[in-house]
Amino acid sequence: MVGGGVDNLAYTQTEDSNLKHNSQKVSETEFGTVELRAEEGKNADELAGKGVEERQQWSNPIEFLLSCIAMSVGLGNVWRFPYTAYTNGGGAFLIPYLIVLMLIGRPLYFIELSLGQFASAGSVKVWNMVPIARGVGFGQAVGCSSVVTYYCSLIAISLHYLGSSFQAPLPWTYCHDDLVQDDRQCVDSAFNSNLAASLAGNLTSSMTGDLTSSLTSNLTASLTDGNVTSVLRNIGAAEQYFKMGVLREAKDIDNGIGLPGLELSMCLLACWVLLFLTLWKGVASSGKVAYFTAIFPYIVLITLLVRGLTLPGAMKGIWFYLTPKWGELANPRVWYAAVTQSFFSLSTGFGALITYSSFNKFRHNSYRDAVIISIADTFTSLLAGFVIFSILGNLAEELGVDVSKVVDSGPGLAFVSYPTALAKFQHLPQLFSVLFFLMLITLGLGSATGLTSSVISIICDLRPDWNKTKVTGAVCVGGFIIGLVYVTPGGQAILELVDYYGGGFIIFLFAIVETVAIAFIYGMAKLVKDIKFMLNITIGFYWKFCMMFFIPVSLIAMLVYMIYDYKPVQYQGKDFPDAAIYAGWTLTGLALIQLPIWGAWEIYKSGGVGNAFRPNSEWGPLNKITKAEWRQTDSEVTTEL
Repeated sequence: MVGGGVDNLAYTQTEDSNLKHNSQKVSETEFGTVELRAEEGKNADELAGKGVEERQQWSNPIEFLLSCIAMSVGLGNVWRFPYTAYTNGGGAFLIPYLIVLMLIGRPLYFIELSLGQFASAGSVKVWNMVPIARGVGFGQAVGCSSVVTYYCSLIAISLHYLGSSFQAPLPWTYCHDDLVQDDRQCVDSAFNSNLAASLAGNLTSSMTGDLTSSLTSNLTASLTDGNVTSVLRNIGAAEQYFKMGVLREAKDIDNGIGLPGLELSMCLLACWVLLFLTLWKGVASSGKVAYFTAIFPYIVLITLLVRGLTLPGAMKGIWFYLTPKWGELANPRVWYAAVTQSFFSLSTGFGALITYSSFNKFRHNSYRDAVIISIADTFTSLLAGFVIFSILGNLAEELGVDVSKVVDSGPGLAFVSYPTALAKFQHLPQLFSVLFFLMLITLGLGSATGLTSSVISIICDLRPDWNKTKVTGAVCVGGFIIGLVYVTPGGQAILELVDYYGGGFIIFLFAIVETVAIAFIYGMAKLVKDIKFMLNITIGFYWKFCMMFFIPVSLIAMLVYMIYDYKPVQYQGKDFPDAAIYAGWTLTGLALIQLPIWGAWEIYKSGGVGNAFRPNSEWGPLNKITKAEWRQTDSEVTTEL
């Protein structure tokens, strides 16, 4: 069994021919080229005349699989996982992360795919199964909107780096005199590691004749009689370029976040234009491109890993990555970070998976897809971690510091470590730089497409009379305007704030509500029966244990502890202003208030509290013939594997 965790799994292969699909219409949507299919040997027009509803479907199952991979295997793996591991003790984070993936991430992934496919409904309409919980879908939309806006700001930074990759030499390989900071000493990427170590450990020793003229020009401390009178922190040229050259980063936001930078604003605009064109034309073309984008990132990452492992000090970083600090396993914050990372990595809890799977054929083998994607996602995260930490080990060697103190934590970790590795390619570093940032942009757009599609789908489900292209345009314009906040000098601090209160915390809370609503209000027995009817598989003890016990108990326990031990989020070790913390809680409140608002509406609409806790008449397969079969079928014969 996959992962060794599925017990008593029964499976009977079900071919699409069981339902005699007859393709009659083809349409393009923002989800790609889809076919309108009718069942029971009748064409779509005939069934439509008899009141049988049609549903747009992916024309090729591979497009769905690759689209899910593009959404799940994205920035969450290449950017967020390495920096989350870095800030949570390296190896100490891997054990909780892998446990969480097996017992929380993977089960939720499969359940979300199953629900969307079963009901052919998006992340709001799927809650016809438990109307009282419809606010989950709207709350997840707030989380999606929060995350996709700052994801696009990271894509904008990648676009900036892509443009800079055509320069020779690469601008992050050398120190810039116009970017000097008073408390920092810049070290070129090609700077001698032994000299760097000497500088880090002996800045107060005599060193008059040994310093080169270029190094002397970069020193911002005062040299008197051969002695340095102040201790500086060494930073690499890549970090200097990122923070001062690209972000123009402010040290704090006590005096405001500043105005958006022109270059990054233009890059952000380009990102949203690309996103609009992808969503407007659909993924008919990008679905074909996905054959390339699904493989290309691994080629680039493996190339960087091979280069990273050959750098001096690389194993120091690898050991930091793999060696667990056992004491950290008792730290609930590490487990909380593992849970939120699994949500970001797999894209569970956002509602986007439900939306994507709602365009599957009813009998599509989503169990197989869930296994493939979860394995690919985990492998990509671990691979990206090896790449990052091999480079961090080299940076630690050059700067003469411990791996844990090489660079500040945060999203910038990826924009410091990866460019540093690219700079060390002796042949054609510009080419590899272009390939890498093109990969990063592709991964980011894949994730952003799924998240934005979920928001658009919710709006169009509520107002089907609205023009979908105009809705897409309005969402993209709104996303661009909000995203300008992240390209200000204080933008990275705001990103950290929104990531905590608008991304991780919100998704964490709604994952709890989602699990409780599905497993206990709708009922695990009903869910097992529905999956059996749809896929001809009987999910065993592993799935029931995770959904009914481990996921709700562990998530609730972590939530209680986090509330009890709550400490305001910080950025680079500094507290946020009170106004920023209040804004963060306001964002969280905006998402959470969706639960009582829509819960009250469903109680009113259904005519009583009890009715709001039961599936309404719209719940079930969209096709009315299949829905009738579902209601009449109590069980199916299955064959043991």
